[in-house]
Amino acid sequence: MPRPAFAPWLGQTNAVTAGFLSAGGIPGMINMGGGLPAPETFPVAELADLAAQAVRDHPAETLGYGPVTGLPALRAAIAARFSRGNLHLSADNVLITTAGMQALDLIGKVLLTPGAVIASQSPTYLGALDAWRPHGPVYRPMRLEDNDFDPLTALTGAQFGYTVPNFSNPTGRLVGLGQRQALVDAAQATGTWLVEDDPYGGLHYDSPALPRLLDLAGDGRPYDGPVIYMGTLSKEIVPGLRIGWIIAAPAMIAALGMAKQGSDMCTSGLTQHIALATLDAGLIERIQPGVLDLYRTRRDALIRAMNEHLKPWFDWDTPSGGMFVWATARDPGLDTDALITRATSHGVTVTPGSVFDPMGQDRRSIRINFTHNPPEVLAEGVARLARALKG
Repeated sequence: MPRPAFAPWLGQTNAVTAGFLSAGGIPGMINMGGGLPAPETFPVAELADLAAQAVRDHPAETLGYGPVTGLPALRAAIAARFSRGNLHLSADNVLITTAGMQALDLIGKVLLTPGAVIASQSPTYLGALDAWRPHGPVYRPMRLEDNDFDPLTALTGAQFGYTVPNFSNPTGRLVGLGQRQALVDAAQATGTWLVEDDPYGGLHYDSPALPRLLDLAGDGRPYDGPVIYMGTLSKEIVPGLRIGWIIAAPAMIAALGMAKQGSDMCTSGLTQHIALATLDAGLIERIQPGVLDLYRTRRDALIRAMNEHLKPWFDWDTPSGGMFVWATARDPGLDTDALITRATSHGVTVTPGSVFDPMGQDRRSIRINFTHNPPEVLAEGVARLARALKG
């Protein structure tokens, strides 16, 4: 007898994420496709000491099960870290997640039904598309850079809006202060939830940080606003801790906690204690200047190589932060899906624009990561990509 079929949504997904995560194991392959931090920035000795101390000092909490919503002390620390000005947070506003991907998954579980509308900054992070695909949503693109973009129209009737305002994945764009305020005002006017995904908020290279959407939604009272903020330690410390968090209205945190209960029951107590010790020790602030200097140098190296090798085929903007350069083909007939296959045969991986488009129709763009590789490797990777373009 034939076995039951797999769920239909599996036929709509892609293998791009798995591909760039495994590309590092291919001898000679230059991986410029993934959103990967530089391993040399990892504070290995400090984290090893903090991990050993956490197990010694808190054996039951680090090695046993913990609260579904997260370690109380870590929730309180996150609330204190993000409270400022008119934004007043408590632990009731915080849910600890197993990295940012679980946060996306939980939001989908509590808010989406088949056919629900997501007003999504476009192009859209492929991890979000993957997380929400099983729920069968409909996407309403938000092109924030368009002069005629109207956030009130975009959010009206949507289940939620989704944006990465700090150096968007994949485009690297920084959403301006006026647009941020307009998005928050529209969310408050329409009652629509507004998801702010902020993994790159600490990676500003050329200018000071702008207020978060969450900051702009504060009104001087205990927070109960429409912004659902997602944060993570993956880009500012290390991705291997798999620690993230959601900051939201208490009712939303309670709903997300119920969804998490049926997902993984609790996030690792060991990594939560390491995260708490990391925050208490000011480790992010200590290593951040070196990380920013390294990534700024690598961004500049990538742009130089692109200017040397890719000008005949692509246009791009230099991002002021984040991890990516987004390049769009000058020739509408240049199929970047086909280019990726040729590039891989030349020993380099980048990410095609089609996987960031819910309809899969953008075949003119590519996303290139600059944080993972040193300048000389970035230069060689771009040269290989140029050879692939030449055929």
